[in-house]
Amino acid sequence: MNLPKTVTICEVGPRDGFQPEKSIIATTAKADIINRVAASGVPVIEIGAFVHPKAVPQMADTDEVARKVAKYPGAQYRALVSNRKGVERAIACGMNWVKLTHSASESHNLSNFNQPIASSVKGFEECLELAKTHGITASAAISVAFGCPFEGKIPLANLEVHIRRLTGYGIREISLSDTTGMGNPVQVYSIASHMVQTFPEVKWILHMHDTRGMALPNILAAMEAGISSFDASFAGLGGCPYAPGASGNIATEDLVHMLHEMGVNTGIDLDLAIENARLAKAIVGHETDSRILKAGKIADLILKKPCGQTKIG
Repeated sequence: MNLPKTVTICEVGPRDGFQPEKSIIATTAKADIINRVAASGVPVIEIGAFVHPKAVPQMADTDEVARKVAKYPGAQYRALVSNRKGVERAIACGMNWVKLTHSASESHNLSNFNQPIASSVKGFEECLELAKTHGITASAAISVAFGCPFEGKIPLANLEVHIRRLTGYGIREISLSDTTGMGNPVQVYSIASHMVQTFPEVKWILHMHDTRGMALPNILAAMEAGISSFDASFAGLGGCPYAPGASGNIATEDLVHMLHEMGVNTGIDLDLAIENARLAKAIVGHETDSRILKAGKIADLILKKPCGQTKIG
């Protein structure tokens, strides 16, 4: 298989993982788990979202979280923003990386941002100008890139229009999100290969939800296509509150475990990642979709001969 030697994982649990939780999580708990994630060797952490608190109440304290987290060497922190106000808030609390986002379909964009795509993207100009003025890195994400729950599959030509608009603004890091887990390995390989070949100047990130159990094979297909950066969420928490059936992301510990078993380096301590997943599960207080939390690591299995069994041959 044509796999990269190293994969970069971004932990999105503090934002996408906690975002849909109905019980507000304490700011200190968010900051603590972010610090633990950084200490485990995760190189990129999405700590929250500078959005209107009425739209996403769980993210209302992102400013305070940003001020409380420790700055670990080698760890980068980013936050999602949707408008100029979000960038201003990021600047005020010392963030140096923001991520702009819009949807690949009009229906989801209206549901998620309460405006058409053209309006969302138009607002990017002043966001990018402000970020550049203050020396802040800006990346972008496209939601429902592999399928919209309202409109179905997104034509590749439509997706390419969005990407050309973003690269026209000078954005060189773009995340493609499978927001409701509608993608399949053949589709992911096809789209990923096309994007890698058509836009070689872009650093691609995939954000895969495990709604139908296809996130890991989809990530494997993307790796074969040349992509080596992926989002994941501790314990498999998350889901878009504006997309029906959008269950959690791929669990960070599940992804790290698979990659390490295949000899692909992540720089992440798997045992610490599992501890963080257990902590995240305790914080939210309910079951999650993490396979590793349920079954454990392959390396921990101890094969014993059943009692009374006689070896023959």
